[in-house]
Amino acid sequence: MSSLAMSVLLCLVSAVCYAGAAIVQERVATTSGGGACGPLRHASWWGAVGLTGVGAALHVLALAYGPLSLVQPLGALTIVFALPMAAVFVRRPVGAVGWRGALLATGGLAALLTLTGPPRTESLDRTARPVLAAAGLGAVVALTLAARWVHRPVLRGVVLASAAGVAFGLASVFTKAAAEDWTSHETGSLPLVLACVVFFASAGLLLSQSSYRGAGLAAPLATLTVVNPAVAAAIGITVLGEGFRHGLLGGVLAAVAGAVAASGVITLTARDAERAPPEASLPEPRGFAPDDLGPADRRLSGASPLRLRRAASNAGRAGFATCDRRAAAHSSSSGD
Repeated sequence: MSSLAMSVLLCLVSAVCYAGAAIVQERVATTSGGGACGPLRHASWWGAVGLTGVGAALHVLALAYGPLSLVQPLGALTIVFALPMAAVFVRRPVGAVGWRGALLATGGLAALLTLTGPPRTESLDRTARPVLAAAGLGAVVALTLAARWVHRPVLRGVVLASAAGVAFGLASVFTKAAAEDWTSHETGSLPLVLACVVFFASAGLLLSQSSYRGAGLAAPLATLTVVNPAVAAAIGITVLGEGFRHGLLGGVLAAVAGAVAASGVITLTARDAERAPPEASLPEPRGFAPDDLGPADRRLSGASPLRLRRAASNAGRAGFATCDRRAAAHSSSSGD
């Protein structure tokens, strides 16, 4: 098997692992409670974490066999695999609108990544790393706080998935920086870089888990699939001096591809918002009318706390007396 074919195979298996992990995460988010830490008590969630790790390892291995311009677009096939897998394993129909949104998001992202130029040889400057980490942390926190103000579950899931995509994109950038430090034997700042990788990867995992709660699978996963590599590509262009192929024409085509990918995410968001059940609401409280109260209730409706306690005590003694009378009657009838 050639190196190119091996790279394609590894990319496909990686995308399947990512898709399976997303399906499990969405199911755990739907069925588990206990707040943000509730999924940690489910073995299936840890299985999803393992699938994510396997997918990431296969993706990195595919980069060793094939070019970046091929591997990155194939990674966008996660949403294409996730929809039919969800239809088979969890009996969730996709529909024409779902397929259209998934193909728009995947095709736009693949075109965008294909137009991205080859990576430069320079590494992430050490003075820029704290600034990038602080800016990324601010973006993740801002999106997470903004999600608290969004009341519709699907839109809230999309905002949280955007925060997760930013976190995963930053984790990828710092992973590349750590690899460059290791190969160049400049390990002075390696612990801090690895700490950034662990922090942003963990934050992305928890945020992606939260994004599936009440929002379904397609819209959050499509958002995460688009935002993650888009953030990494944007950092490569603005910080590492990378650019688009074909000059100005490539930049225009990249903008069109980004708009196509965004339209796919919007299509999936609107579809899931229409299919999402309305949030359960409690009936409005109403005051009691006088007709709702019995004679005893009317006498006690305006009573003081002392009178209420006396009434409860009298009712308890009356209940015990009734039980004693019934027990005595039963004993006498048994003796006869």
